Amino acid sequence: MTPAIPPRLFPTARDEANLANAPTATSQTEHPAYRLAFQDADFLLRDDLRPVRFQLELMKAELALAEAGIASTFVFYGSARIPAPEDAAALVAAASTPEARQVAESLAAKAHYYTVARELARLASSVPDDATGRQFVVCSGGGPSIMEAANRGAADVGAPSIGLNIVLPFEQLPNPYVTPGLSFQFHYFALRKMHFLMRARAVAAFPGGFGTFDELFELLTLVQTGKVARLPILLVGRAFWEPVVDFAALADEGTIARSDLDLFHFVETADEAWRIVREHYRL
Repeated sequence: MTPAIPPRLFPTARDEANLANAPTATSQTEHPAYRLAFQDADFLLRDDLRPVRFQLELMKAELALAEAGIASTFVFYGSARIPAPEDAAALVAAASTPEARQVAESLAAKAHYYTVARELARLASSVPDDATGRQFVVCSGGGPSIMEAANRGAADVGAPSIGLNIVLPFEQLPNPYVTPGLSFQFHYFALRKMHFLMRARAVAAFPGGFGTFDELFELLTLVQTGKVARLPILLVGRAFWEPVVDFAALADEGTIARSDLDLFHFVETADEAWRIVREHYRL
């Protein structure tokens, strides 16, 4: 006789929820207090439940990435404003004032960085899977511009890519090149940053604003202090980075060590960036 050992004793949470959602209507069952805790949005959104929401934001993406076999990522940081080359002329033409035109022309002049990000993402996405899973999966903030270029480059070679969007006061939808099952939305910047770096094995920072600087300097601090291992950190576009951040002056002032200047590399092309990553990991 074949043993008939049941796989579980308790019903699943889904089964219990289905039962709980069809109670006999009484004054007790209609009251919010009677809801199952994990189905009670008002309860989960209380300030007191913030630690639980932290855990949920960490776990939801973590479980999905693990189930997708994502072993490592290549993270792309960069502006949400730099146009794709095919959109640069229209951006300038739409400027309605001299000041707006000056800004548009500056952004249009950076359109080649979109191309570099797309090419670098293609190279990273061409690394074959190994016994541990998918390697150097492209990961971006999920938005437009440089982020779109990264996800688009992965899509060019039929590879999956990750988008980590965040709720903002203005609309920020995932760009159309993010793999739908790897497109996540965060409430907490801190949890989003953790997912940027938990699987990161290389990071490319393209010209950007406050968000790019925030993410880059947090990474540099983590490496500088030994909280994470050394990894390739690529600053794309010396002509942008050196005027806006005088790293050498920080060393001259003594606020960072001279050796901290070796934590990152200036690069100009996708091939140059990918060569540094390959040499670092002896690919």
